[in-house]
Amino acid sequence: MTNINSLRVEARSRAGKGAARQTRRTGKVPGVIYGNKESPTLIALEPQPLMRELHKAGFYATLFDLELEGKKVRVLPRDVQFDPVTDRPVHADFLRVGADTRVRVQVPVKFLNDTTAPGIKRGGVLNVVRHQIEFHVQASNIPRFIEVDLDGLDIGDTVHISMVKLPEGLKPTIGDRDFTIASIAAPTAQKIEAQEAAAAAAAAAAAPVDAAAAPAAGAPAGAPGAAAPAAGAAPAAGGEKKAEPKKK
Repeated sequence: MTNINSLRVEARSRAGKGAARQTRRTGKVPGVIYGNKESPTLIALEPQPLMRELHKAGFYATLFDLELEGKKVRVLPRDVQFDPVTDRPVHADFLRVGADTRVRVQVPVKFLNDTTAPGIKRGGVLNVVRHQIEFHVQASNIPRFIEVDLDGLDIGDTVHISMVKLPEGLKPTIGDRDFTIASIAAPTAQKIEAQEAAAAAAAAAAAPVDAAAAPAAGAPAGAPGAAAPAAGAAPAAGGEKKAEPKKK
């Protein structure tokens, strides 16, 4: 269902860079409404309500009723320019739409069962190729988002646009191929290495000690299975010490 929000705006009497700067000095954001075979209308917006809408998902796919001088003008946001230093909006463009207006619009993608899909539960990673998809659609039928269900998908599976059930009247602007939206990829190399190292450590800890490699407890030196004394080792305590010849 198309989402329609409201914004209150004021009319501006003058166009041009100087008039726009004057509007910004008053703390407001200059803008323009155009399209639908009507003359452009210059407007000014309060920055706080505009910023709240900008932070919502799918701003450019949301219809607005702009309240201007007691009338409502239905529009679709087309462009917002930002200050490169402060990142605040400095100008906004809105397209005036009618009942039969068809537009190109980017619709956000919403993934369902992204934590319960078999591939995700096995350690796979959701690789999102397209967070938004561009469509040709009638302005009055713009959906808030496109739902992509990952239920039953395993590692190596890919979601193409042909696998998604689209609302009626929605036509992708890319029509020459069955493009990819997302895939479930194998775990990263680092994760695989960590898993293999943990498995090797667990296997080593569980392995039994080889009895043939160590001497039996209490076995006399020289006995079968006993370790030979190291070369140059000192004789055992109480053992005979060979006398050294006297020097003349």
